[in-house]
Amino acid sequence: MKKLSMVFAILAILLANIMCVVVTYNCTVLYYVPGNGAPWYVGLLLGIPFLIGIVVCSAVAIIAKKKETPTIASTCCGKNNVA
Repeated sequence: MKKLSMVFAILAILLANIMCVVVTYNCTVLYYVPGNGAPWYVGLLLGIPFLIGIVVCSAVAIIAKKKETPTIASTCCGKNNVA
């Protein structure tokens, strides 16, 4: 489960970076290219699917992290006991 948690955490970070690039590009194109029928802030709407993906990936990463199987050291020594 640790690998699955790590994969989805990395995917959430990558989606956040890709979202920034896509939204910035679309807002810039809509703002600077003459003859566009839509205002520049319509480009911000393209961030909504990315935000949904980031939330889902983060949730899966957190759930997978919580469902990790305990190791031998954590079961025999306990969390408060120092070995």
